Amino acid sequence: MKLTKTAFAALCTIAVIVCTLIIGIAAGSVFVPPVQILRVFGHKLFGAELNGVPDSAVSIIWDIRFPRVMLGFITGAALSVCGAVTQSVLKNPLASPFTLGVSSGASLGAGLVIIFELSFLGRFTLPFFGLAFGIITMFGMVALASRIDRSLQGTTIVLTGMVLSLFVNSIVTLLANVAGDKYDRVMKWQTGSFSGRKQEYALMLGVVLAACFVLFLAKSRDMDLLTFGDEQAKSTGLDTGRAKALLLLVTAVLSGTAVAFSGVIGFIDLISPHIARRLFGAKHRVLIPMSAALGGVFTVLCDLAARTVISPAELPVGVVTSLIGAPFFAWVFFGKRKK
Repeated sequence: MKLTKTAFAALCTIAVIVCTLIIGIAAGSVFVPPVQILRVFGHKLFGAELNGVPDSAVSIIWDIRFPRVMLGFITGAALSVCGAVTQSVLKNPLASPFTLGVSSGASLGAGLVIIFELSFLGRFTLPFFGLAFGIITMFGMVALASRIDRSLQGTTIVLTGMVLSLFVNSIVTLLANVAGDKYDRVMKWQTGSFSGRKQEYALMLGVVLAACFVLFLAKSRDMDLLTFGDEQAKSTGLDTGRAKALLLLVTAVLSGTAVAFSGVIGFIDLISPHIARRLFGAKHRVLIPMSAALGGVFTVLCDLAARTVISPAELPVGVVTSLIGAPFFAWVFFGKRKK
């Protein structure tokens, strides 16, 4: 049976994802052979025999690297999907949750938890505050932008978000500097990390991603229409204001949740949607899943570089993504101006 072009692309994407996950689990300060990884997964999921896999390898694979790699992949997928949606809704190639202030708001919430040692929700206190402050910052940005420009042009929203992000980040830095011995924890969280995260984090973020993913696919036609402009979208009967509000709300929830669990990891939500759009086109029913796949793979590879480049020490994954993302941001910005 001959494969269609879409089916072939889907199979290739799945193969790349699986290979990336295996490499992410195998590589590190201690290399684990892929055969042992498959045996451990067979044992944990289906009760198969370990066939000589040592207990130390089982612990490294299942308890340390698997949660880390899965959280990295899901975080990258979530941020990339949010980037694709915001760029389409605002018709601006530089729009993303990172530039709209969600990440900085989540940083402020997490910083408050760390500095004041809040713990009324146990280990989920920090993710809860991060999510809440990320959403609040997003809506604060939209309210401020609407006062400046009632039509809420994409450029106005992006510039307002970037200014608000700088302001909130300065507050976080100020709090960190007066926090004494908690300074390192706050600043480390601001540069993102998947180290030491539990499987519950990946599971919870995965559930949120799945729900938002389904909604985005259901609204893919609306996003296709919005990319042609508000007037054209309204002519088809679409309530553009309500559609934008819903999409931005869901984007804030998903990106805020991702940042709350993993810390601030910039530029993934900018890079992956652009690459996916170049490779697979702008139709959102294809763009959204491809952005998720590319974002997840890119994040796992960046995390792999972060923990192996200066091994046994470890770089924050946000530093690696910024080293790649900042030049990419400049290329998109200046390329757009030249065009």
